[in-house]
Amino acid sequence: MTDGELVRQTLAGATSAYGSLARRWGARILAVCHARVGRSAAEDLAQEALLRGLRALPTLSDPEKFGSWLIGIAVRTSLDWLKSAKRSEVSLDALGAGGDSALAGMRFAATDDAACDRQVRTDRLLAEVEQLPLIYREAIMLYYYKQGTYQELADLLGVSAATINARLTKARAMLRRRMMAEREQT
Repeated sequence: MTDGELVRQTLAGATSAYGSLARRWGARILAVCHARVGRSAAEDLAQEALLRGLRALPTLSDPEKFGSWLIGIAVRTSLDWLKSAKRSEVSLDALGAGGDSALAGMRFAATDDAACDRQVRTDRLLAEVEQLPLIYREAIMLYYYKQGTYQELADLLGVSAATINARLTKARAMLRRRMMAEREQT
């Protein structure tokens, strides 16, 4: 079923259809929020963006463009948060009390030295990803959160597949350099 069909069903009163849209687009929305605000607030903002999307669904002029419309909402939700006082709040996830890292695959319980070492490397990699310039951070997070094709990412971001390839190549090279430099220092 296409996004447009699910949008039309939702507007006709079948709210479960929006659940299908949220599952389909949730990882990408999370990636967009994460790229803009970091991991501590990304999940809450992704939920907020999905809720805003549901509330604003009657204003969507072209149901077939639901995905790019919803990504725009996620971007605005993230920007609103960055401008707000909530930015000074610290979540339990930021303190290391829980949560998961979709980019890294999973959090490892620090039950032994190897697991602790993996967790440290995972956290360090994620911290480096969060330091990338936005265009690279967004491309790499979208790619790893929702392993889509280069063309799907290009359509989402309004660029060519070659641009996605170039951004991912550049982001990976930047991360490799940073991680190698850190390894040499230790």
